[in-house]
Formats: sequence, C-alpha cells, structure tokens
Amino acid sequence: MPRPADLSILPWLSAAAFAAGCGMRLLDPLLPMVAGDFGTTVGAASTVIAAFALAYGAGQVVVGPVGDRQGKLRVVWLALLLYGLCTAACALAWSLGAMVALRVLTGAVAGAIIPVSIAWIGDNVPYQDRQAMLGRFLTGMVLAQLLAGPVSGVVGEHFGWRASFLVLGVMALVVALALALRLGGALWRKPERAEGGGGVAGYYAILRRRTGRRLLAAAFIDGFCLFGGAFPFIGAYLIERFHLSAAEAGFVVAGFGIGAFAYTRLARWLIGRFGERGLILIGGVALFGLLGAMAVAPVWWVVAGLQVPAGLAFFAFHGVLQTRATEALPEARATAVSAFAMALFFGQSLGSLGFGLVIGLAGYGAGLGLAALVVLALAIWTQRVLFARPAG
Repeated sequence: MPRPADLSILPWLSAAAFAAGCGMRLLDPLLPMVAGDFGTTVGAASTVIAAFALAYGAGQVVVGPVGDRQGKLRVVWLALLLYGLCTAACALAWSLGAMVALRVLTGAVAGAIIPVSIAWIGDNVPYQDRQAMLGRFLTGMVLAQLLAGPVSGVVGEHFGWRASFLVLGVMALVVALALALRLGGALWRKPERAEGGGGVAGYYAILRRRTGRRLLAAAFIDGFCLFGGAFPFIGAYLIERFHLSAAEAGFVVAGFGIGAFAYTRLARWLIGRFGERGLILIGGVALFGLLGAMAVAPVWWVVAGLQVPAGLAFFAFHGVLQTRATEALPEARATAVSAFAMALFFGQSLGSLGFGLVIGLAGYGAGLGLAALVVLALAIWTQRVLFARPAG
C-alpha cells in the first residue's frame, strides 16, 4: 500500500517532465533542417531520433534499480541536471555522427526523469487515484507536446536548429536548480531500501510473470508504431508534402498537445466511465481512424484538424498501459516502470528506423497507414489478454 507523502513536489516533477518531453519532440519540425545542414536525407537524419530513444531505453537497466536504492527524487534531480548539460552540448555538433553521439548521452540521462517520477507517484498514491494523479503529472509532458514543436520551429527558422537545443538545455538547468531548492535537505537524505526485487532480479521477476511479459510486449509495439513510427514524422510530412514552413508545421503538431492536455483534465472521468479495458480499446480504434485519415489527407488543414483528437486518443491509450506498469512490481516500482520505459523506447528506436525506411520507399501515407493497422491490432490484443481484470 502506498505510504502518505507530501505531494506538493508534484508541480516540480511535472516541470522536469516538461523539459524531458521537449527533448523528445524538439526535432519534429527540425529534421529537414538538420538533414540539410549535414547534407543528408530526412530518413537518414531520423537516426538522431533513434539514438535518443535507444539510449533512453538502454539506460533503464541502470536508472530503475538506482532509483529504488538511492532515492527516486535524488535520481530525478541528478538526471535533470545532466540532461540540461547534454542538451545544450548538442548545439555544438559538427556532423551527423557527432549529433548522434550527443543524443545518445542525452537520451541516457533523460531516461531517469519521467519513469522514476512515475514510480515515485506509484509509491505514494493509491491505485484507484493513480491514473488521475499521473494525468496531473503528465501535464508537463503534454505541454511539451503542445509547445516543443512550434517553439523549436520558430526558433529554428529564425536562429537555426542549434539555438533550439541551447534554449532547451538552459531551461532544463533552471528547472534542476529550482527542484534542488525545493527539495532542500531531502535531496541528500538516505532513502529507505527497496523491500525486494530490485536490480537484475527485478527485471527477471517481471519477465517471469505472464502479465509482465505481455505488458512489456505492448509497450514495445506502442513505441514502435506510435512514438517512433507515426508521430515523429508528421512535422516532416507537413513540410515535404504540403510545403509548410518549419514554424507552420510546428504549430500544426502542437494540436496534438492540446488533445493530450485535454486527457490530463479528463483522465479521472474517462477511467470512471469506460474502465481501463474499455478506454484502451476506444483509444486504439480512434487512433486507427485518425492515422488512416492523415495518411490520405488531401490538404494540410485536414492533418491539422486531426491532431487534437489524436493527442487525446493516444494518451487515453498509452495512459492505461503506463498506469498498469506501476503495479508490475510494487516492491521495486522504479525497476518495473523502467522496464516498461525500456521496452517502449527500444520500440521507438527501431520504429523510427523502420518507418524511416518505409517512408523513404513508399511515402508518408504508407507509414501512417501501417501505424494505424498496428495500433488497432495492439488495442484489440491488449483489451482481450491484458486487461481482463482490474489491477491493484
């Protein structure tokens, strides 16, 4: 049972999630600029996205157990500090290879911010209230979905893509300083040790459980077809097919963040009205229709109009999976959430490469259509085999 805690720290964790979320979506309208600067194609430049995601996922092997043993809030703060430094350093990249290397470092430290914060919430909020509380926490991340695209597009268009990385790095360092001041002495207080199941043994314990294996498989596919497969390419789709500027594409993609923000306000009502099992099916079916419509959109404003419902549908779908991850291994919660994030971002890294290849060979419509089909199959499968019973 989660122990009582002072949840006033939640806005600061949400601010940290905002910084990390910006790093995930910063490149959406900038990929064509990065590709042009380094003399390559958008498909090849997408390796920068894959590098971040792969490192984010691989880093979970370390950050989950460390969070359980050394203190979740302490690990979040240190990761945020390093994330700010690494993000600012990306502005100095002199080649695509150097950019990939810097994004590997950035992704590795970013991987501790959101998953370990989610684990801390899982430790301190009862399951029946957890999805609503996670919705509040994710306000920071979804505001990043709303703002990262247009702001990076505007900054990139007027000052170059490097300036976008510098601005984000400084912002992350400011949030790290504010978080340190808020935590005060608690930042250095020795935490209670996990009750059990941490480290490699924790990952093994999750894999031994059928529900654990299914949850990780769902997270991998989610990352493959959505985090890596569809959403990162929508900005480039708008630029290359409909000839929007980077700033215009960023503002269109921001509609996704509006829908995601609506989810954070509606999460409690949605889960009460439809339940986890119903919500994940509704979200998956909606994403199938929305991505399919984007794939055949004749004009850019059709894609723009679909962004808000896509953001709401995605977070309804993904939010259920994420909440379930907090109960996969309650005795070592950071390890469990890190395992979920590892599967998610391994999926994203392979998805960005795979869908980059599909788009290069068959076009953006084929990539979006493929993502639509995969997410529909995933929603039906998870609704039947993973959510037959409520958790907690």
